[in-house]
Amino acid sequence: MTILNTLKLFGMGILGGTLPLATYVIIQHNTTKLSDQVIDGNRNQPIHQVDYNGIPQGLDFTNAAENTVHSVVHITTKVVQTTFQRDPFQEFFYGPGAGGREFKQYGAGAGSGVIVSSQGYIVTNNHVIENASEIQVILNDNSKYDAKVVGADPATDIAVLKIEGSNFPAIPIGNSDELKIGEWVLAVGNPFNLTSTVTAGIVSAKARNINLLSERSAQDVVPIESFIQTDAAVNPGNSGGALVNTRGELIGINTAIASQTGSYAGYSFAVPVNLVDKVMRDLIDFGIVQRGYLGVQISDISQDIKEKNKLKDLKGVFIAKVVEGGSADKAGIKDGDVILKIGSKEVNSVAALQEEIGKRRPGDKVSLTLRQKDGDLITKELVLRNQDGDTELLSKEEISKNYALGATFVELTDKERKELNISYGVKIKSINTGKLKAIGLKEGIIITKVNNEPIETVQELTEKLSGNNRGILLEIMDETGKRDFRGFGL
Repeated sequence: MTILNTLKLFGMGILGGTLPLATYVIIQHNTTKLSDQVIDGNRNQPIHQVDYNGIPQGLDFTNAAENTVHSVVHITTKVVQTTFQRDPFQEFFYGPGAGGREFKQYGAGAGSGVIVSSQGYIVTNNHVIENASEIQVILNDNSKYDAKVVGADPATDIAVLKIEGSNFPAIPIGNSDELKIGEWVLAVGNPFNLTSTVTAGIVSAKARNINLLSERSAQDVVPIESFIQTDAAVNPGNSGGALVNTRGELIGINTAIASQTGSYAGYSFAVPVNLVDKVMRDLIDFGIVQRGYLGVQISDISQDIKEKNKLKDLKGVFIAKVVEGGSADKAGIKDGDVILKIGSKEVNSVAALQEEIGKRRPGDKVSLTLRQKDGDLITKELVLRNQDGDTELLSKEEISKNYALGATFVELTDKERKELNISYGVKIKSINTGKLKAIGLKEGIIITKVNNEPIETVQELTEKLSGNNRGILLEIMDETGKRDFRGFGL
């Protein structure tokens, strides 16, 4: 395997579900965010210490299990794939879409989720609710609620749902950075539709990359994999459930298992809660994830890379290339430098570095400890930028102008209009979990009409999609110019 094959593209840093948007507005950092108000498990539930007459603290799980099961929910989904068969005869006389028939295919799925807010916000895995047309949440007391998707992030496989109501049992949130290898943990979820199941194990490893999310991600999404590995039994249906410590604090969202059969075979993997916390707060506050970008191409330091570049040891993360104009470039970081620390925390793998940068937003300052080619240790402070090179956060108002139903859009260029012989239409720039993906739309698809009304601008499209509370018929076109129709109800 060549060294080039070992390089992992960091792009402009960590790529996520966000894409370039037109205009930027500075958001004051002292403004109280919605997420600060609603994520309240730590305020509402006291953390209990376990001490039972000489039994070593942490070896009795009854208190942690009792507190946690009420915060973990069962999620069921219905998937409806709609296709539209055109009627050329009717269209000839009555116009596009006339006389067409819809055909529906139905499917179902299930998983778990964790209540993080007494006001009904729930964290789960993106793959649990991806493509879902209907989502239902079942609490531990068997009460049922219809759920809506607040936002989803394929890069971390995290999604946030919302159910209507109040006084839900929100789970306290812990600190995954403090988690130690060998520490006892509990996995709580609904495997095989068996509700409120609790299993125990230990933390086997941290910052583990198993190349799971890369297989699921779109081309423009570089996954952030820095899993907590445990040997707590996790099976299908546990996805999106809670990994908790012996105090009953959430320290991860169970996401995957290592198995050749599809069932538990020894190891399971969870997204660390410190990364989950940043993602879910972004989704609650903005509807999308706003990520900072280092602007480097990096790789783990293998023996080959160490020898070829005459490195002192295998510690750190190797910078193969600094992207011109990015955060690292502006801070004076060079090709061949090795990142040893972010702040005071050592990073010795791409996964660990991805996790640390993934917790941050554009505009955040980061201190890097580096070893240069000549062996000198230096510290550089840089300001993280978004993928457009800007340090400002997008406002929720600006995001709403360019984002609807899980997708972001871009207006067609003059060249594209000429090649397709159309004078209107808006192209899907990115697409995540939401209504549009559920009906089979993909990146690059052009939406030409909504309910037979031509679409000329991105804002016009997002207003029609976001402001409509009835059924919608989309006229679409692929990049070859082939027209089709998709319909759905809101």
